[in-house]
Amino acid sequence: MSDGAISQDEIDALLSGVPIDGLNASGQVTNGPAVNIDTVALGKFADELKQPLADNIKQMTGVDCTASSVAVESAVRDQLLAKLPEMVIAVMADFSNALTGDHIYIIATELAQKLVSLINKEENAALDDMSLSIISETLSTHTNDEITALDKTQKFAGLACNPAEAVNAPKAMVRIPQNTFALFSYAITLDGQPYTIWEAIAGEAAVQIGKAYGADDGTAAGGLSAADMASMSSLAGGMPNAAMGGMPNMAMGGMPNMGMGGMPQMGQPMMNGMMGMPNMGGMPMNTPNVQTLQYPNLQGGMPGSEQGNISLIMDVFMEMTVELGRTKKQIRDILGMGEGTIIELDKLAGEPVDILVNHKPIAKGEVVVIDENFGVRVTEILSPLERVSDLH
Repeated sequence: MSDGAISQDEIDALLSGVPIDGLNASGQVTNGPAVNIDTVALGKFADELKQPLADNIKQMTGVDCTASSVAVESAVRDQLLAKLPEMVIAVMADFSNALTGDHIYIIATELAQKLVSLINKEENAALDDMSLSIISETLSTHTNDEITALDKTQKFAGLACNPAEAVNAPKAMVRIPQNTFALFSYAITLDGQPYTIWEAIAGEAAVQIGKAYGADDGTAAGGLSAADMASMSSLAGGMPNAAMGGMPNMAMGGMPNMGMGGMPQMGQPMMNGMMGMPNMGGMPMNTPNVQTLQYPNLQGGMPGSEQGNISLIMDVFMEMTVELGRTKKQIRDILGMGEGTIIELDKLAGEPVDILVNHKPIAKGEVVVIDENFGVRVTEILSPLERVSDLH
């Protein structure tokens, strides 16, 4: 930028949230310190979740969907951009609490249009704001499955996800994680057509997930955990004179009658002595306290830890609205509106109204009058599938 002009790469970097000082002299985004991402461990994590991803899409669209494979690699921004088409749909679904950093899904516009068309039961659906909400809802189910899987490791207490936000933009404008990150490439087949879903997780979060699924704690590949090692050390510490230096009369010069001429018969008493049984020169032997493992009863309901976590946000306010109906008007009709104009909505008289929380439909109800105020009586709670279907 010596002449004061900003290059196209710098403009793209600014639009994607990368600071200008992250660009090198060639105008490319520089990479920060490399992080050690365990792609093998993340591969186990992804393999566990690829089938639920396909099942969720199948449930949403009503057509067959399979996930044939998933590739996991360490990548930087330029490497991901080289894989993407020019126009993409990006869904930002950042983790919160136990994991931090960018978490994003990216799909081609062709796949996005296919998903929306199947869910809305219409041909060549437009990728408008409502369609982007459907895409966000569809991919959010995969994030929920990831959180459930990570909860099982008991290493991410309180893990949650921020509300997903989708954008339709050129790939250079997408907020891709900076520095080195983990890139998951899910190869799926939807309604007989092959597609790819890319998922990028920021480097530090990917490292933490890799540790939870890898062998860093010694529990994988047949290793001993730190707790097992401590238990063995405690057991060994309770055996006095167990070390070779503390075993009396075990030196060759101090073993009476052990010459060839005076060696006793190699019977059971001698074998007991060699195996460390009670004839071992009087060395005491601690007997470990062996108990039967008692498993707790499996009962339904939410675990206590989850109940404690949800209580932390019980006093958070959320916007609840009741939608009587919607309609679309041309600009000339809107400009021509005046007092007394009647607007026809897409709801029939007596049809239940929609109840939304943070602009997402959750229930249906009927309008009632309480004294002199309007109210709504809840008549139906929507299922997750119905929430997506009602977005159109």
